[in-house]
Amino acid sequence: MKTLKGPAIFLAQFMADDEPFNGIETIARWAADLGFVGIQLPIHNPAFIDVGLAAESQTYCDDLRGRVEDCGVEITELSTHLEGQLVAVHPAYDKFFDAFAPEAVHGSSSARTLWATEQIERAARASSRLGLNAQASFSGALLWPMMYPWPQRPPGLVDLGFEELGRRWRPILDVFDEVGVDCCFELHPGEDLHDGVTFERFLATVSDHPRANILYDPSHFMLQQLDYLAFIDIYHERIKMFHVKDAEFRPDGRCGVYGGYQDWLDRPGRFRSLGDGQIDFKAIFSKLASYDFDGWAVLEWECCLKHQEDGAMEGARFIENHIIRVTDKAFDDFASAATDAAANRALLGLD
Repeated sequence: MKTLKGPAIFLAQFMADDEPFNGIETIARWAADLGFVGIQLPIHNPAFIDVGLAAESQTYCDDLRGRVEDCGVEITELSTHLEGQLVAVHPAYDKFFDAFAPEAVHGSSSARTLWATEQIERAARASSRLGLNAQASFSGALLWPMMYPWPQRPPGLVDLGFEELGRRWRPILDVFDEVGVDCCFELHPGEDLHDGVTFERFLATVSDHPRANILYDPSHFMLQQLDYLAFIDIYHERIKMFHVKDAEFRPDGRCGVYGGYQDWLDRPGRFRSLGDGQIDFKAIFSKLASYDFDGWAVLEWECCLKHQEDGAMEGARFIENHIIRVTDKAFDDFASAATDAAANRALLGLD
């Protein structure tokens, strides 16, 4: 068995224009002061990382890594969630997602997808130069508007959607393979990969590509009412990253899983700060330890009630208290007795 690394924190919800959240070193020191030992770094903000330069320059990566480590933390993984979203966008969402890309590619789906693909591949090369072995991303979605089967979907539509998604991601995954980094998809509503079944369907389109893996986040499964513990049993070999994020689901007589278009505060399913929701993290950390997961336990803070800085401060302690330092001995070793093959045969009456 192996001991998880952590606690670490995903920076996406904390990057801002004011100190200490406006630069890589100031936010790294802030994280270290709270008790984190790692930071998960999105690539979209040039104040934190120049991903184009990182993809090409080992000197730049060594300097970046050194500056972060001097602040008391290390970079755990890079994140390309926003860029992954743009690999595949249904036309209904074009205007929503243009904001994730430079103005030069707005209004052109093909140009936006090409830009996003290049960014993800640059991040893969940057991850390798930074000494990282996994990277987070979204899959994007061509089929999400057809998620519910009404009106009836034409035969072959879902097959075509996954075939196209696989066609776009296969060359990206090959780049990940070239540089020795896993691409870990966060299975998330709004993405074509949002549960185990859709992940399996995607794997079939990319020939079970070894670099197509999973960022495990139980909060999204809680909101879908999926068994997030059984998921680990089924997919543990593909789970290479872990977001520690809490959630709760409290349906009533007026609203259920779909949320009724309400704001997060009023939805039956909503994200909560660590320890404030319903996720059984003791069971999750136990399962991951038993399956030899040795990656990072990374806080992702999203909560409609609690202040983000309180959530971060409490989250560092919460993760630290849940990481299991695995044992190197059996608890009943004290009662063991030396034996041999002949003695075993005699005990079974075989001689």
